[in-house]
Amino acid sequence: MQETPLYSRYAEGPLLEALSDSPAVLIHGPRQSGKTTLARLVGDNLGYSYVSFDDDVARLAAESDPIGFVRRLGEHAVLDEVQRVPSLFTALKQEIDSRRVPGRFLLTGSSQVLLVPTLSDSLAGRLEIIRLHPLSQGEIYSGVPTFLDDLFSGMFSTSNSRRLGEDLAKRITSGGYPAALARSTPRRQANWYRNFIDTQLQRDARDIARISSLDALPRLLTATASQTARLYNLSDLAAPLQLSRPTIGDYVSLLERLFLIDRLAPWHANHLRRLVKTPKLHIGDTGLGCALLGISPPDLDENRSLLGQYMETFVFQELRRQAVRQERPIEFFHYRDKDRVEVDIVIERGNNEVAGVEIKAAETVRPSDFSGLRKLQKAVGPRFTAGVVVYDGEVSAGFGDNLFAVPIRQVL
Repeated sequence: MQETPLYSRYAEGPLLEALSDSPAVLIHGPRQSGKTTLARLVGDNLGYSYVSFDDDVARLAAESDPIGFVRRLGEHAVLDEVQRVPSLFTALKQEIDSRRVPGRFLLTGSSQVLLVPTLSDSLAGRLEIIRLHPLSQGEIYSGVPTFLDDLFSGMFSTSNSRRLGEDLAKRITSGGYPAALARSTPRRQANWYRNFIDTQLQRDARDIARISSLDALPRLLTATASQTARLYNLSDLAAPLQLSRPTIGDYVSLLERLFLIDRLAPWHANHLRRLVKTPKLHIGDTGLGCALLGISPPDLDENRSLLGQYMETFVFQELRRQAVRQERPIEFFHYRDKDRVEVDIVIERGNNEVAGVEIKAAETVRPSDFSGLRKLQKAVGPRFTAGVVVYDGEVSAGFGDNLFAVPIRQVL
């Protein structure tokens, strides 16, 4: 059996920092993204005991006597897949309140457990959350990306870099799940992704919601994969599934809770009344999306329209994964107005810095490609730091007024 490599994760530093002063820390993200590996690596180094609630005996014991179970854990403990035992959260609250020790509990979860009101109330003020995404390109290839720092400093020097070319489609279809990347060929990677959905989705869905049509979830996820990087349209998603719009809306929310899709909120300013208020839909990982659609690297390279969609999602997800390294909070949005002028990604750092990123699946950049960024720049005013068109070319160059063309290789 092929062993999954051990990757250095950007989240390790923030995790250690959180454990130094927070009673409980939750690593949450999709299954198989590396949460358990990171938690065990850090926990083993710090002398933590370990319990996984994927183990039926541990789960049943915790459900039968939550308070007693928590009291018997020892000084510090890793509790893996904690969303499977919702009744444990009140016991964790009581234990933390009785003995408030930094780093007492390191939790992992494969769903957004704090969206459940009773759980969020239990650990309010006691829990710090670390989001773990699938692997970034920097984590896969042991790189140290500087793109976000350059974006907010407005500093992109004129330079040349080699095109990704055919390697772009390969990276997109490979995605970022460690176990998939351990497979030796694109076909084997795609097979892992399909099995992942078949074996994990229905079980996780049962854990957190009552689903009347479990077989609809994989089909809905495939539909979202075809709609990635487009405005969220509930009617388009519901049409092939023969389910009501409210039901499909609930299922979309469930997929979001499982970190399998993302809805990117629209950017707005109070004085801009002509902005579209619809979120954009993104599949959570491009490798997963391509596998669901049966798209191989050559297929994607030849289908320029689909490549454009997936390159946008690829860059969006890559920047979100890189944002873990930023010391200041970063938020992501998209921009689109009633005239259909748009910017694929709007990034805010703190309250005073806004930047825009437009993605083009092309080898060249023209001045007209900056029209959306210029409109965003005008709307933002002095808070605007830079606007970048990311493309699969070779030259990084300025286009005036803090606007730049940047090869995708320099983003990764």
